[in-house]
Amino acid sequence: METEKKTQATAELTDMDLSEQIKKVTKDSHVRAEKTELMMSFQRGQVTLSQYKLLLSSLYEIYQALEEEMDRNSNHPGVAPIYFPAELARLESIEKDLEFFYGQDWREKIVVPAATKRYSHRLRQIGRENPELLLAHAYTRYLGDLSGGQVLGRIAQKSMGLKSNEGLSFFAFPGVSSPNLFKQLYRSRMNSVELTEEQRNAVLEEAVRSFEFNIQVFDDLQKMLSVTENQLQSSSTHSKSVTLQIPGAATNMSSLLRMVLGLFVALATVSMGIYVF
Repeated sequence: METEKKTQATAELTDMDLSEQIKKVTKDSHVRAEKTELMMSFQRGQVTLSQYKLLLSSLYEIYQALEEEMDRNSNHPGVAPIYFPAELARLESIEKDLEFFYGQDWREKIVVPAATKRYSHRLRQIGRENPELLLAHAYTRYLGDLSGGQVLGRIAQKSMGLKSNEGLSFFAFPGVSSPNLFKQLYRSRMNSVELTEEQRNAVLEEAVRSFEFNIQVFDDLQKMLSVTENQLQSSSTHSKSVTLQIPGAATNMSSLLRMVLGLFVALATVSMGIYVF
């Protein structure tokens, strides 16, 4: 009986278009991604500036790897049909947002946990060895961001008390006039990609893996933030006691805290070895 059920499930999956297959095999992972603490904060409208800045920093590294590999393999038969740089590319928007939050020297200030490094490494690996697998990552990332972009952008703006859309360029897709129509086009193009059965199975496995990478990034970002906040609270408590004992030291405490916090984040990143769909 169990064998019959598996055979039937396999037959049903085979009859589906690739986009439908990906949606089916990633359903559980999708739910898990939405239930991470970081994404729950978004859904509750409680995303903090610290959370968002750390998330943007990781998205920068992820999209840098994805888009460089997409550009390099733009003529590959597994990539060309879903290559839409003018409509979907996120890297320039993320850079604009990071400059807004961190300043012109943002590249010297951002930090990412090891989960982000692992994600980026995987993207570059398949870009070199199996470019057709980029399809799985592009689909889950771009269509996820396009699907939730406007709503999440408004949530982030309200949660962080931003007066304008500055800092929220990541959520804007000026090259896409109708997200729904564009997603239909994207799925149609993706479904037209010619893949062997082995390649198709590999793409499905990679789609699941892409969600797992995102879940790991979300979890490590939240751990990183929690450690940083605890350190800040500890430093603040210590600074108060020092101020009582040495009145003249209070004026230097703010810069000292910033230095200690920056050092701690860097150390936490090394020791821990850092989705919207």
